[in-house]
Amino acid sequence: MEGLLWFDSDPKRKTSDKIIQAADRFRARLKQKPTVCYLNSAEFDETQTEVEGIEVRPGSNILPHHFLLGVEQNSPPSKTA
Repeated sequence: MEGLLWFDSDPKRKTSDKIIQAADRFRARLKQKPTVCYLNSAEFDETQTEVEGIEVRPGSNILPHHFLLGVEQNSPPSKTA
């Protein structure tokens, strides 16, 4: 998976806002929209499994405050305008 690792430890920001900001950076650098975001299992909220079309998943190997965004291999790349 080609991806982007994002760090944001600001306690005042919502997790969804952090994912949106990371996704914006992903689109700017890789010219496509991410389809999945992994975050630390302890920070995962089961009530929020999607943010703006990006699937949110827990990852036991993801450090706290880190977000790993990427495109699943079985997902067709979606170009941004």
